[in-house]
Amino acid sequence: MKRLIAIAFFLFVSVTMFAQTVSEGTVIKRERRKSVTVKEWNTPVGSKQAFLDHVTTYDELGRKIEEIEYASYGQKMRVVSEYPAGSGIDAKVTREIEYNDRDKVVRIRKFEYYEDGSKKRQLNYYPNGKLESVKTFEFIFKD
Repeated sequence: MKRLIAIAFFLFVSVTMFAQTVSEGTVIKRERRKSVTVKEWNTPVGSKQAFLDHVTTYDELGRKIEEIEYASYGQKMRVVSEYPAGSGIDAKVTREIEYNDRDKVVRIRKFEYYEDGSKKRQLNYYPNGKLESVKTFEFIFKD
């Protein structure tokens, strides 16, 4: 139930943050937005004790900048997302750094995009900077 409430709250905040007022084809400037943190709680069946499951933080442009996953024992992993300097709301993630439960870097992902904004490649690196693997994305459209 708490998870459902958290999701509903997130959707409300998202819609509110991204809503634009349009008057006669002109977009009216929105009020200064604030960053938001969404907490998700998990309660195992048969238990009344909830534990923190996920914490996701968004910047004032609505871009995800950090996601932390928890288990019943504490932090499981953390991912920090980076965007191009000075980029706007439509910017794509250029790099993600994944940390383990001890806050040690375990993987670095870099992203390349097609001109239309869809993902082209994901380059996965070890913490020492050595390339681990390359994932390519193929989009097949059906009529």
